[in-house]
Amino acid sequence: MQTQVAIIGAGPSGLLLGQLLHKAGIETLILERQTPEYVLGRIRAGVLEQGMVDLLREAGVNERMDREGLVHDGFEIAFDGRKERIDLKGLTGGKTVMIYGQTEVTRDLMEARKACGAPSVYEAHNVQLHELKGEKPYVTFEKNGETVRVDCDYVAGCDGYHGISRQSIPADVIKVFERVYPFGWLGILADTPPVNEELIYANHDRGFALCSMRSKTRTRYYVQVSSDEKVEDWSDDRFWEELKCRLPAETADQLITGPSIEKSIAPLRSFVVEPMQYGHLFLVGDAAHIVPPTGAKGLNLAASDVSTLYRILVKVYRKGRTELLQKYSEVCLRRVWKAERFSWWMTSMLHRFPDTDDFGRRIQQTELDYFVGSEAGRTTIAENYVGLPYEPIE
Repeated sequence: MQTQVAIIGAGPSGLLLGQLLHKAGIETLILERQTPEYVLGRIRAGVLEQGMVDLLREAGVNERMDREGLVHDGFEIAFDGRKERIDLKGLTGGKTVMIYGQTEVTRDLMEARKACGAPSVYEAHNVQLHELKGEKPYVTFEKNGETVRVDCDYVAGCDGYHGISRQSIPADVIKVFERVYPFGWLGILADTPPVNEELIYANHDRGFALCSMRSKTRTRYYVQVSSDEKVEDWSDDRFWEELKCRLPAETADQLITGPSIEKSIAPLRSFVVEPMQYGHLFLVGDAAHIVPPTGAKGLNLAASDVSTLYRILVKVYRKGRTELLQKYSEVCLRRVWKAERFSWWMTSMLHRFPDTDDFGRRIQQTELDYFVGSEAGRTTIAENYVGLPYEPIE
């Protein structure tokens, strides 16, 4: 087999890159080790930055998103028994975020790829990357008991933290930056109406809580738990009671509870590798970086990587601008580290750390009070939350 760009991973980043490149007339082949049903079964993010919304529109996969997604002009931060609203639209010159689940984004992209006839191979096992520093890279995989070779120009590693792409780079070539947080998020999905029209991020003595949603009838709620907690120890009743404890009284009184349809615990970590490229291989999304979900940046950072790689490859194939390939990592990492900083800051300000003493708690509360009480502070939060601009490729 032969293609121009081999894409490893059929999650939203791989599919979005494939869709954009296909529209630009560049051949792609997507290899995914799981089934389509497994990929769609992952419960993930639901807050899309303005930049990602615009990119999905550019890819031509926005029809259902624009029809069913919820545009949010702001969100609220709850602490010290009060709620303060961050006016995203007013503070950023009209930018907003879109509430639209990652599962739905993935489904839209899958259907678009199927409709355009671009090839995807699911249940591709033992994927291996070869000659990444050579003139002619290629990929091999196993399917139905046979080994298949794919010759290509470039490889996009969109296969996540546990994928083969990053593991294909020699350990002495990349530097790893990591911070593991001493807690996780216990989250549930429920078919109940949201407690608030906009998201609520809550700082409380008992720990962090988040009131989010997937639609006007489906909610996603989280509470901070210790890193050694087990899902099976949390009944629905226990979860709802704990959530109510961490919300302002008037919000807790309005909370409508119901049976959970999904419940899981997600550990929190910050993770970055440098560089994000190795020869003809380019790491995209979780293969190169992970952020704690507090700032809603994971999927959105993957989208900005996609945008950067897509725009570079278009100029490579149309104008022969191969020198731009060496700028991929540098351009991506500038935005990655700014998003890492914001996610770390949101996590630090909103969570209860095990070793925080009374002084640290007062500093945390004062920091929140200062930021929400200052227009400059609210603007800083807002412009980071809606997403910093994508860097142009010149």
